[in-house]
Amino acid sequence: MAHLGVHAPDDERGDDTPHALVVRLQRAEPGAMTLVYRQHHVAVRAFAQRLVGDVEAAEDLVQDVFVALPTAIARFRGDCALRTFLVSIAVHHAKNHVRAAARRRAALGRLAREPEPPSPDPSRDVQRRELARQLMLALDALPLEQRVAVVLAEIEERTSAEIATIVGAPEGTVRTRIFHAKRKLREVMRAERGGER
Repeated sequence: MAHLGVHAPDDERGDDTPHALVVRLQRAEPGAMTLVYRQHHVAVRAFAQRLVGDVEAAEDLVQDVFVALPTAIARFRGDCALRTFLVSIAVHHAKNHVRAAARRRAALGRLAREPEPPSPDPSRDVQRRELARQLMLALDALPLEQRVAVVLAEIEERTSAEIATIVGAPEGTVRTRIFHAKRKLREVMRAERGGER
């Protein structure tokens, strides 16, 4: 698709439709960044949280995405949604955050935990927390490319085509990454459960 920047009419100034908003970002118009943040930060944060599994690291990743956006928007060609483009920026910046989050989880796992407040179903809460812990450990065992692919496919429920656009890889490569990621996750989860017995 054609670049969205220079050909847009001036009467789109102040418009917050997706196309006009991209144009405003590319022109570095005041208020455009704030509007993009308002519209998309929740979705970017949710993706970051799913990817890194750590609230602090997810917040840092969201900040990185929006700090990088003014420069990155020059590459936006309109062949995907702006939100998809933002997620691709997050993927680009994720490597260090994934490592840092994994290190934090390992450190926290070694510390004694404070007792949780009472819950209507404490046993179910314990099971959920344990499953989430096992899943994050399993995700930590994956190479970043596989981790990104499986989070986008299984948790974000994106298609192979969308994932290919986000990560900049062919669809076949994306499907292969998902396949290997799922197999590795099953192996790690099975080993984790076996180790408890």
